[in-house]
Amino acid sequence: MSRLPLLFLASASACLVVGVVLGIGMGIAHDFQLAPVHAHTNLVGWTSLALMGLTFRAWPDLAAGRLAMVQFVLSTGSAFALPPGIYLAAMHDQPGLAIVAGVIWFIGALLFLARLLRLAFRHDQAGESGAP
Repeated sequence: MSRLPLLFLASASACLVVGVVLGIGMGIAHDFQLAPVHAHTNLVGWTSLALMGLTFRAWPDLAAGRLAMVQFVLSTGSAFALPPGIYLAAMHDQPGLAIVAGVIWFIGALLFLARLLRLAFRHDQAGESGAP
């Protein structure tokens, strides 16, 4: 079985830890300027990556092939880059990294959707392996 689902979940968990630490720090300081960074770390990083990993685990065919690794790299790379990009945009009026990371995230999400649809509409029954 592919380790890709675990790689997604490990990346998601790293984002969870960063998001929690950021949230605790904001709470202690009573300064919530970085709330969008915190929210995107949790939503894009923890939630989305975890759901992708669990989806790859439930349908092992998704983890097969080179495109699966491409989607992992695009998704995790952009999930890690987006929160610092949002920080730079909000605090230093430098939106470049947020824009690039957002576009790469979108490409990764489209690739995920395309691969899911391809599996869902495959004519042979092999696409059902691992399906709950």
